[in-house]
Amino acid sequence: MKFLVTGGAGFIGSHLCERLISLGHTVTAFDNFSTGRSSNLSNIKDSSDFTLVEGSILDAAVLKSLIHDADYVFHLAAAVGVFNIVENPLESLLTNIRGTENVLEAAHETNTPVFLTSSSEVYGKNTSDSLKESDDRILGSPTTLRWSYSEAKAIDESLAYAYFIEKQLETRIVRFFNTVGPRQLGAYGMVVPRFVKAALANEPITIYGDGNQTRCFAHVDDVIDAVVSIAFTESAIGKVINIGNNFEISINDLAKKVILETGSHSEIVYVPYSEAYGHGFEDMERRVPNIELIKQLVSWTPERDLSRIIFDISAEMRKLS
Repeated sequence: MKFLVTGGAGFIGSHLCERLISLGHTVTAFDNFSTGRSSNLSNIKDSSDFTLVEGSILDAAVLKSLIHDADYVFHLAAAVGVFNIVENPLESLLTNIRGTENVLEAAHETNTPVFLTSSSEVYGKNTSDSLKESDDRILGSPTTLRWSYSEAKAIDESLAYAYFIEKQLETRIVRFFNTVGPRQLGAYGMVVPRFVKAALANEPITIYGDGNQTRCFAHVDDVIDAVVSIAFTESAIGKVINIGNNFEISINDLAKKVILETGSHSEIVYVPYSEAYGHGFEDMERRVPNIELIKQLVSWTPERDLSRIIFDISAEMRKLS
């Protein structure tokens, strides 16, 4: 098949491109390199089945041409990262909403299936023990820009679902829960690579807030396994599906584990949210995925634990240093 991967030079997108090439498909990656890097695709850049196109999903004409030449679209392009969203809210909203509109409109013209990647951010401050796809969203004020990414991703999902219901466009929607692994940058607020980088340099590991907030981290290779399984499963059409690891850990314990497993001498320091992100910033205290639906649909469960995640990120950072 001929696949178009928007955001194909990004962290998750580049891993997906590699997997699709390894499965014998033809892949075009489309990226504006705002957070993606061409070096992420170095393993496949010389493949005759791979093409890298620089451009923006806001360029409807170019996007339409690429989608018309594709059999299937993986839409991963988005403005990402808490720092990025807070510092560039308008650009982020326009990219995430208008860009998705452009993808869906072009795909509808040729009836090209769309795989939309969303985020656990849509749940907002819902701290349920196990967040199901149908659970309520709990958000702060619209003027708290922290939630603009959540709003945009929710609108993306609604758009994709409306195209499925009203126009019978084949769409699948997944929500990623803290996907981590090699190639992920800590510069945009991604906590695990940020901690690992500091630990390897024996520099202070900075925790925002009190560190009691909890998260669940999934290895990017597990996530790509899930994505590929869902993408080719008919029973996933028109559904929203969580992808994540349901092992929960506090940010305090994460920092301690990174220090232990990297043999680091780093100290842990704390910075208030207001100092890191500005006045009025809100965070969620916990976020744990319910992954029963994906187990039911494609028999997927995560196989790689947090130790493997830390090891793989550390190995790549040591190699590049």
